[in-house]
Amino acid sequence: MTIWITRILFLLLCGLGGYGLTVLQPTIFSSPYTGVAVGLLFALFLILIDQLLRGFSLRAFSAITFGLLLGFVVSQLIDRSGLFETFEEGSTTRWLIRVGLFLAFGYIGMILAMRSNKEDFALIIPYVRFTPLNKPENYIILDTSAIMDGRILDLTEAKLIEGIVIVPKFVLRELQHLADSSDQIQRNRARRGLEILNQLKQCASIEVKFHEADFPEEREVDMKLIRLSRNLGAKLFTIDYNLAKIAEFHSVKCVNLNEIINKLRPPIVPGDILTVKLVKEGKEHHQGVGHLLDGNLVVVNNARHMIGKEVEVEVINVVKTAAGYVVFGELKKSIPE
Repeated sequence: MTIWITRILFLLLCGLGGYGLTVLQPTIFSSPYTGVAVGLLFALFLILIDQLLRGFSLRAFSAITFGLLLGFVVSQLIDRSGLFETFEEGSTTRWLIRVGLFLAFGYIGMILAMRSNKEDFALIIPYVRFTPLNKPENYIILDTSAIMDGRILDLTEAKLIEGIVIVPKFVLRELQHLADSSDQIQRNRARRGLEILNQLKQCASIEVKFHEADFPEEREVDMKLIRLSRNLGAKLFTIDYNLAKIAEFHSVKCVNLNEIINKLRPPIVPGDILTVKLVKEGKEHHQGVGHLLDGNLVVVNNARHMIGKEVEVEVINVVKTAAGYVVFGELKKSIPE
């Protein structure tokens, strides 16, 4: 909303500027309306460029500038090295060689700079770290799965997580889309995720911010998250095993909430009694399947007739998986009085 207000004010300012230019310099435009129209068109042109550059971060701009500078220096060194002395100074051929060198090394410099991270710049300029002095110690980016999971709230309330929690706008859009889904389970989890976000905003140990970056050139939300995490130097919180592995491949710090909770939680062991709502059939015809609050599956034998109801389940086995664990159980037998 703030960005659009700024754009509207900029439009008005440019329109007034065009009108003022007509008044001060009547020879430029024949009519004040023409001046206003030119001012508005100029503003719209800049806003269009702004829209085309969505997702183009300050880091990318700095990298391109540094890459161009590096390419220019290298092209000048090669041009003055004596390799092209056979061509007359000031000739068209010499001019074309200089332009070609600048374009070639400028492009290579930009690409290398954009692919590099902070540590690469530190190698080029020793003892220099490109870290702003006022940068918060801890940026945390949440993906959709971490928000819907809900355990991030428990960790925050226990003061195990502190810093600035960033929720990208594309994650919020995905969450809102799931909240309108025809799938009841997904819809309930997404709506619970929106409630979790509201509760996180009330926590004193963190500050929740919504980030505008979108990276429209990236189709996959996972790659958008990884790029934003790299740009901000943030930790990515998720319960998606595949996303965690992709983040690791791209050298992005990633915290899998399942791993944290599994280490903190007393283990579920055979004989424990759980309360769970059965929502669908299992792979076997007689089974009923439900979910724990953390999203892990509970498969109950001989419980097909109880689907749609909340039941007490006696655990008979727990199987760990890459995404968490699966609990197998039986309906708790009632003890006769």
